[in-house]
Amino acid sequence: MNLNSINWNKEYDSFIKYLYTLQDKKYLAFHSKLVKEKNIIGIRIPILRKIAFKISKGDYKSFIKNNKHEIYEETMIHGLVLGYIKEPFKDVLDALKVFIPYNDNWAVNDTVCSNLKVFKNNLDEGFIFINELLNTYSPWNIRFALVLLLDYYINDKYIDKLFNIIDNIDTTEYYVMMANAWLISICFIKYSDKTMKYLLNNNLDNKTFNKSIDKICDSYRVSNDIKSSLKKLKR
Repeated sequence: MNLNSINWNKEYDSFIKYLYTLQDKKYLAFHSKLVKEKNIIGIRIPILRKIAFKISKGDYKSFIKNNKHEIYEETMIHGLVLGYIKEPFKDVLDALKVFIPYNDNWAVNDTVCSNLKVFKNNLDEGFIFINELLNTYSPWNIRFALVLLLDYYINDKYIDKLFNIIDNIDTTEYYVMMANAWLISICFIKYSDKTMKYLLNNNLDNKTFNKSIDKICDSYRVSNDIKSSLKKLKR
């Protein structure tokens, strides 16, 4: 199927049929256990990335307009496309705002964030967008913001701002807590002294704090001595 020149208004249903020809039943059996909320075809991520890349080179706006978001892969491809489009960053953010309401599981969330490398060269403007997400009541918006932070903002300029954000996440939503712990663990790997200082004085709930320690200790980049010290901090 020529995804660069497809007429999405007429051929979207044919595109869905094409996706089913790419089904990997072993991957479906594995991944459907991890992502239980969605109707899944079972297509591996590298293939979805290639599809999204091709769509981004054609009439991607029409693809988005026709996207029904009924199948896991539809939503994943929608999000991945936004990491490939060559548009001003403001337009990428506008397109993200259209996508965000369909972001409702961790796999789509984290994969799409990792593909938004355009944030690397637009950190300040992107940080405004991230804060807008953090100020919503949607757990998936907040997780999207936190994963963008861990992917692109753990650097000298933003590290102290990250601790302030981390410390003000107030939710018992599992996927937000896990993203916050994940963010802390990556901060520790890259800025161990600063993060240790934070861990000794913070407002984290016990579950997030302990999960942060667990995630840090899972890393091969942290010495066994440090891991032993961290485990003693668990609440």
